[in-house]
Amino acid sequence: MQAGGGLCLVSLKPIQSVLAFLTILPVGKQNQDIYYIAKNMYLFPVAGLVIGSIIGAMALGISNFLHPLLIGFLVTGGLIIITGVHHTDALSDFADGLMAKGSKEAKHKAMLDPAVGSAGVAVLVMYFVGMIIVFNIGFASGLAIFTSIITAEVIAKYVMVLLANRGVSAWEGFNSPFIAAMKDRHKMLAATGIMVAIVGFASSYAGFAALAISLILAQLLRYVSSKSFGGISGDVLGASNEITRLSSLMVLSSLSSMPQVILIF
Repeated sequence: MQAGGGLCLVSLKPIQSVLAFLTILPVGKQNQDIYYIAKNMYLFPVAGLVIGSIIGAMALGISNFLHPLLIGFLVTGGLIIITGVHHTDALSDFADGLMAKGSKEAKHKAMLDPAVGSAGVAVLVMYFVGMIIVFNIGFASGLAIFTSIITAEVIAKYVMVLLANRGVSAWEGFNSPFIAAMKDRHKMLAATGIMVAIVGFASSYAGFAALAISLILAQLLRYVSSKSFGGISGDVLGASNEITRLSSLMVLSSLSSMPQVILIF
């Protein structure tokens, strides 16, 4: 029994380390070596499932009492807090770097600047407004909100893995170990299998529609990043998380009422 429990504990360590890296959840003192975490990047969709379940459960609990706009506000705040603002900050840095004039080095300098530029502010405002409004579009039920948040979070984390697999490092830095580690075909297949299983179970055809849009956006992000920066950076990975989460929620909220419409006709 003890041996089995020990084996289970060991097998959970990679997931706990990924969660400790991506969130502020109290998952215990884990291995924070960046190369160890990068080696387990294929488990990002599992972290998405955990994050989505926590925030989705909160949204489900308040869905019968609060206006959809307030639900959107609280969900957005919850996601930002639980992920430690890292990906939101990456989104603003990505926008600032994209809009900066000059060479790749000048764009890199703009992304490293701790001050948020006008492009970053504009993108953050659009993102926050979009996240809040999307819940006012109309999910069919509280359960649909719950499953949609899980689906969107899992897809967002998978896109980060996909970009690391398909892209090249823009410059030596925080992103490099992740991009190097995810060139492993077996790990990429594992990440894809985990993502497909969760998305299919949680949201079925609507989830795969959201995934299709996210894959298109991922390809666009990779192209734009290659043209502007020469490859993928940590900020690009973080920005992709926010962008594809929002796009997934937009698709899922739009499609959640389709079965009822079909039945009417």
